[in-house]
Amino acid sequence: MVAYLVIREGSKWTDVFRLIPGRTVTIGRAPTNQIVVKDERCSRHHAEIFLTQGRWTLRDLDSRNGTILEDKPVRGDVGLQPGDVILIAHAQLAFVDDLSAAFPESVTNKAARVGKEIEEETVGCAPDDANVLSALEPPTITHRKDQTKFLEQPLDEEDSTTPRVGKAATKLCRLAFELANRPDIHSVANLALSGLLESTQVDAGAVLLLPRDFEGAPEGSDLEIIASQAESEPVYHRISNFLATTVLREGEAVLARNVEDDSMLSVKDSKGELHATSTLCAPVRQGRIVVGLIHLYATSSAKVPDPDDLEFTLAVAENVALALKNLNRQQELAENLSVRQDEIVQLRERLGAESEIVGSSAPMGKVHQEVERAAPSRATVLIRGESGVGKELVARAVHYASPRRKGPFVCLNCAALSETLLESELFGHERGAFTGATERKIGKFEAAHDGTLMLDEIGEMSPSIQAKFLRVLEGHPFERVGGSDSIEVDVRVIAATNRDLEKDVSEGAFRRDLYFRLHVLEIRVPALRKRTSDVIELAHHFLHRFNIETGRRLRSFTPEALDHLQHYRWPGNVRELKNVIERAVVLAQAEEIEVSDLMLSNLATAGDTGEIPIAGQGYEPTTLAEMERRHIRATLQSTGGNKSRAASILGIERSTLDRKIRRYELNIDLPRRGNTA
Repeated sequence: MVAYLVIREGSKWTDVFRLIPGRTVTIGRAPTNQIVVKDERCSRHHAEIFLTQGRWTLRDLDSRNGTILEDKPVRGDVGLQPGDVILIAHAQLAFVDDLSAAFPESVTNKAARVGKEIEEETVGCAPDDANVLSALEPPTITHRKDQTKFLEQPLDEEDSTTPRVGKAATKLCRLAFELANRPDIHSVANLALSGLLESTQVDAGAVLLLPRDFEGAPEGSDLEIIASQAESEPVYHRISNFLATTVLREGEAVLARNVEDDSMLSVKDSKGELHATSTLCAPVRQGRIVVGLIHLYATSSAKVPDPDDLEFTLAVAENVALALKNLNRQQELAENLSVRQDEIVQLRERLGAESEIVGSSAPMGKVHQEVERAAPSRATVLIRGESGVGKELVARAVHYASPRRKGPFVCLNCAALSETLLESELFGHERGAFTGATERKIGKFEAAHDGTLMLDEIGEMSPSIQAKFLRVLEGHPFERVGGSDSIEVDVRVIAATNRDLEKDVSEGAFRRDLYFRLHVLEIRVPALRKRTSDVIELAHHFLHRFNIETGRRLRSFTPEALDHLQHYRWPGNVRELKNVIERAVVLAQAEEIEVSDLMLSNLATAGDTGEIPIAGQGYEPTTLAEMERRHIRATLQSTGGNKSRAASILGIERSTLDRKIRRYELNIDLPRRGNTA
């Protein structure tokens, strides 16, 4: 029971639609129909065809202009017979049950007759029967695998059956194709001249261009000869300055014939002898700007260029302009690419330099060893340490020491974003995924493909993001927010945190499975107060750096300032030291940084409450008096010798502090200040 609808619109058969039992075919103007008729006289849902009781049936869906079958309007359900022609607006649908009979004489004549009636109503005259029958012939498909013959076969100049315009168009097509493939300006100019000398009534010419960076009103003398050719003479004779200036400024082509007596248009040599009987000049335009011209001339009265030659030269000039524009664009892109590559190399060098960890203490030596062991692996790294110790620098050191050093290093702070924004930053989003998502955005995972992704403050990630993040860590593909396409990336993840993840896991704030997935390789970065021998080295490092950035020439630190730096507790770690030195470099008035230039805080360190040694953990036998002496000394140093402030921190009276200072003989260790109160 398979049948077909052969669809004809206007004077041509356009499509064949297969009718399948069990499927209803709808016809109408709406795009949701199986057969769409784009005509205002067709209703949105005009008619339908379906199989019932072993017979294909046509039903009109109460259309506005009705459905015609065999010259009769369709009322209710009407059975179809092979060869029936259905008329809906301007479309005709021939119903057949065999494709080999899709164009029988009966159907062809019937369709032609209906087509005549429609065209007589709309146009007012009947079309020629031969034209109608030729339009109804079955379509023919020709396959071509090789290049078009217009670009391969040379034209037969003696062929009188091909009009001159057709020959010129074919030559222009081939010439334009070849110009687009030339690698430089000189080859473009030479090829254009060869085509012009072959196709026009001239025997010499040149392509002249203004310098690339030319500005101002152009003169003929500003033009540079890019290429020149001459058939009958040994050299090309330059265009007159008047004619060149006119074409450059007016932007119009000029054809001058029989110009022997016109000195302004003639082509002359250095001795003033005429060398042209006819001259042709066409501007090379890029938009509205004339960047050069093509100059052609004939030296014999046997060759006289005509307006068709001028049109051909104009067309070649336009193609030359386009080829030059593309070459200039390619050159600019190559130059920009070279500059960007140099910038990338410099940035990588700078990032690599900034990732060098400063410090030669034993704790930092251990960090260096752990970085060297972790770098060659693909395993996830968990970097732990207080805020400001340089966890990102350690992550950069791992990246630039790894095989992924040529890939991107992408860093994201998980604590700085809300849950929704963090998901978008990690995985990206599609346009319209949420309010404000006006464009597609790739996430950090995609941006870090073939490189390293560092996630700082991983402990601040919400449980729902943790689950999706864990899945990606396991190697599964992910989708952008609001998208359905699966994305796979090759990324090494380095996580960093200053939180106690074990405690968060026990309290249910951090997923246990994610903890074990992250806790493959661990690097602990010590606090600055636990590597005091690095303080002086870091201070000189930052002094040199900020001297360069600010243009100052501070020599060093005073001994008192160095002692002050070394005995400070540094609750903000290396970040605080960096900021203290930067402020001192900017505000210092002497040639050396003094104690008064150092702005230190009174904040307690993050680990003050847990640093008293106990048995089994570096315990050192000492008396309570000695511990009190050390604590008072450290407090006085942190306040810069301000006794009132130190007494307030210690929770004792000023007089009590004075007695303890005398008892422990601490005056000799206090830095001298103008006012210790």
